[in-house]
Amino acid sequence: MRNLKNIVFLGAGSIGTALGNSLAVRADLNVSLLSIESEVVRTITALHINQKYFPNIRLTPALSATTDQDILKEAGVIFIALPSVAVVDYILAARHLIPEDAILVNLAKGFGFRKQIISACLAEYLPNPICALKGPSFAREIINNSPTSFTLAAADLEICNLMEPLFDETNLFIDTSSDLLGVEIISILKNIYAILIGIVDAHFNSPNLRFMMFTRAFNEMRKILIHFGGQEETMFHYCGIGDFGLTALNDLSRNRTLGLLIGKGFFNEGIPNKVVLEGRIAMSIILDKLKESSMPETGYHMMLQLDKVFSGDTDIAGFVDKMINERY
Repeated sequence: MRNLKNIVFLGAGSIGTALGNSLAVRADLNVSLLSIESEVVRTITALHINQKYFPNIRLTPALSATTDQDILKEAGVIFIALPSVAVVDYILAARHLIPEDAILVNLAKGFGFRKQIISACLAEYLPNPICALKGPSFAREIINNSPTSFTLAAADLEICNLMEPLFDETNLFIDTSSDLLGVEIISILKNIYAILIGIVDAHFNSPNLRFMMFTRAFNEMRKILIHFGGQEETMFHYCGIGDFGLTALNDLSRNRTLGLLIGKGFFNEGIPNKVVLEGRIAMSIILDKLKESSMPETGYHMMLQLDKVFSGDTDIAGFVDKMINERY
């Protein structure tokens, strides 16, 4: 195993910069951001500020940035902080630079190549140990040093045991899981159901109703997780109820905000053409996979009704009525 203290983040966007900055406060870690954005790299290097993503936050001087992919050759851990649609293509193009024993940690929440789970795609093409890091985390909170939790998942828990000490003495708190598939699935599902709860909340600002919907959605997510081969226990890790709660109930969440906007009538026409957030993109893929695997529709009733909103087959009032009054 290579030196795990040589850490590279692929991507110097908000989450890559925030997590990299948290780890770089440790003097024994060598943390670098690898980016294709030369101006971002310049401001981090010269000013210790990511001018594009965090213009008012001074980064630790120990955090370096570069556009040179050769930095991958010495990496022991590579955190992949790229958009989900770009992850697999980038890694495959750069794999000749990636040491075979470097640990790859997927941060993206979505599907990759051929609509597969990203970690499964990576495992198919590379010999490297594969992990996922998912949890209730807004980058702006991490960069401001707020205590933040994540689930670190790998099929082999020994990989998690090797990785976990890297987060000691930082603002990042970790639980671990061997359910890599389940952690990836939950990170996708929570965005879908956050939209749904946002739509209902736009009509009724009621704590009672909000948590009735939250509980129903949580249970439907649990059924889908188990159907796809995930472990029920995963629902109770940081990546499960924690991340779902953050995404569904906090107005900083983009997917919840999308639901609120839909519920208030901002998308009366052409929702499919206007909406490109993670939850909307993932829903059609998940529905196709559920239908192909012959899961009874009663097991994903709420998602089906949400899909009808996006396809224009039902109006918002009818959707909200079904969410509240149908018993299933």
